[in-house]
Amino acid sequence: MFTAAADIIVATPAYTWKGDTIIQDEFMATATGPYEIKSTYSAQPGYFMPISKEWKLKNDISVYPHLSTDNRLHEAIYNMGLDEMVNAVEPDTTLRTGKEWAGVWTRDVSYSILLSMAYLQPEASRISLMKKVDPKGRIIQDTGSGGAWPVSTDRAIWCIAAYEVYKVTGDKEWLEYIYPIIKRSLEDDSKTIYSPTTGLAKGETSFIDWREQSHPKWMQCADIYNTETLSTSIVHAQAWKVLSEIAELLGHKMTAKDAAKKSAEITEAINNHLWLDDKGYYGMYLYGRDNLIMNPRAETLGESLAIMWDVADAERARTITENNPITPFGAPVFYPQISDMPSYHNNALWPWVAAWWGLANAKAGNEEGVMQAIGSIFRPAALFCTNKENLNLDNGDIATELNSSNMLWCLSGNLALTHKILFGIDYLKDRLAFHPFVPRALAGTRSLENFKYHDALLDITVKGYGDKIKSFTVNGKEHIPEILAKDAKGKLKIEIVMADNDIKPLKVNAVKNLKAPITPIAWLEGTTLCWNPIEYINHYVVIRDGKRIAEVTTTTFDASAPGEYQVIGVADDGTEGFASEPRSTRENLPVQMPAEAISITSSEIVYKPTADVTGYHGSGFLELDKATPAVKIPVNIDKGGNYSIRLRYANGNGPVNTENRCGIRSITVDGKNLGIVVMPQRGRANWNDWGLTNSLTVNLTPGSHIIGIEFRPEDENMNIDTNHVLVDELQLTSLN
Repeated sequence: MFTAAADIIVATPAYTWKGDTIIQDEFMATATGPYEIKSTYSAQPGYFMPISKEWKLKNDISVYPHLSTDNRLHEAIYNMGLDEMVNAVEPDTTLRTGKEWAGVWTRDVSYSILLSMAYLQPEASRISLMKKVDPKGRIIQDTGSGGAWPVSTDRAIWCIAAYEVYKVTGDKEWLEYIYPIIKRSLEDDSKTIYSPTTGLAKGETSFIDWREQSHPKWMQCADIYNTETLSTSIVHAQAWKVLSEIAELLGHKMTAKDAAKKSAEITEAINNHLWLDDKGYYGMYLYGRDNLIMNPRAETLGESLAIMWDVADAERARTITENNPITPFGAPVFYPQISDMPSYHNNALWPWVAAWWGLANAKAGNEEGVMQAIGSIFRPAALFCTNKENLNLDNGDIATELNSSNMLWCLSGNLALTHKILFGIDYLKDRLAFHPFVPRALAGTRSLENFKYHDALLDITVKGYGDKIKSFTVNGKEHIPEILAKDAKGKLKIEIVMADNDIKPLKVNAVKNLKAPITPIAWLEGTTLCWNPIEYINHYVVIRDGKRIAEVTTTTFDASAPGEYQVIGVADDGTEGFASEPRSTRENLPVQMPAEAISITSSEIVYKPTADVTGYHGSGFLELDKATPAVKIPVNIDKGGNYSIRLRYANGNGPVNTENRCGIRSITVDGKNLGIVVMPQRGRANWNDWGLTNSLTVNLTPGSHIIGIEFRPEDENMNIDTNHVLVDELQLTSLN
């Protein structure tokens, strides 16, 4: 994928990094000095966002680590990162998410802290994290699909970021502050979002919170809650590990032991249920309704975090770096793309994700992968003269659905490349470690002056290339290799001489950007499964109860055998699209609610209906708010066996894509807690739009049973004040 030449550093089919210049087609961006970049790039005609043609240093960055290197472009892009970092610090000492994104967002600030803000902006990091704790002492899940948590469940990234601030500062009071917040939030999650079948975390893929950008169109927000995802599960495994380490430091040995066990269980679940031997990487998520199937897409953040946080062992880590698909512009958010969806998370590269990919490749020892990652970040930073939010994978442009300059996590990733890869700086809880990884293409001498570590001020020089250290000196004296104790003091000059060793070559899976076939629309006509034909398709895969049972070229299939059916379109090259919406031929028993009404009266309601509520089944609906006593529904089962339980509901207390009023209730069977059902928002004041919750599975004996719906403490949503829904009926479906 890369071309070797005397002054060419990276070359792909899309762009070239040559000396101090990035070249893409007829466009060029050049560092005219360490504090200036000039670009000739012109954006896609008609795009609403302007393009910066020049960056010049605007802020005083002298108090931050100063980089000196032979490559002027590297210096300039690094300095631009520091310059934009200063822009991102608000007057209240919080970290602004981006030029177009005001405020503090839990995942954005947490990933930024983990990349580089913890040590470059420790006070702003601390204050920003404190802003993301609710009055009940829980981590806030930002507004998102269907009303935030538990449809979006990656708030646990806060735990890891908060611990990173401790590792940087050594502040024991901070450790004592974050401990109960982390413990309380993870314990809530343990009652709510972990699959009883696999042990994986449910909810959206971490940071990919624009639902239609990463899921088939038929999936509603309750279906997204029901997915079991790679990156979010990894975040939770690491968060429990962090809780274990903090508990150990504070002397809570039982909590430390239990949290370590929970982390290990989630890690094992990821490796047991999401690893794809035939692909050489992890699948993106499991999805469906009563029977989950694999979305086999590669997802770069999840693959990267699996390496960084030791979910993948060393062999799998190397395998991932060699098999995760890499397009000419860099590592995609996921691959292949969704063909009938515009660019944002879909069909896009996000530079901060590319930074994690670079860090993971360095840890796994993939030299070419590291160069690809650095190039994929330097290219847009130079051409657009800012750290952009995301890039279109088809052409490398900024013409996506939404974009921002001065993006916090992207500038944080930019800076992390230098500090954490080329200088190999790694904060541990009791020391500073150095593991430089310097590709041969970046061989030379580079220094980092004025780097703060506790009571020490470090001037660090790295000479040569390779992944092995030949000598490590502090103030001219040989020192314990790669380690600096946390009680180090004063001005220290660290010199690291690399061994100039050839790093064992690993390949990169260079691919063209690829769009998967569109999703079939399937329906039942009696006992025949039908679906619309898809253009340019090779064949279809028919699935029953989560298992592949046939490959056909027709658009019908005999579904007389009871089951839940889906269809997948497969292209000539074997690329698969999403599976169609599940269609069940099994018996469904709808049960009406007791004491049904036809009007909404609760004081919890936020957006009132504009007309009478319609669309319910039977005589009306049951209105539930936090004060509603437990509802008991008698059912009679003729034939024993496994059944799925779900509710038909309406929630008009917010739009599908923002706010935080997701409805949550616990389901009991004969007094025993079965789990939760999630009733996400379906549209502001849209009380006539009825949908289905996730399903819960239970074994029922013949005879009478009582199914309960109740509000428990673990059902508290992010809004706290409003947890209000309408329930039309309970649906029992035989799984026998």
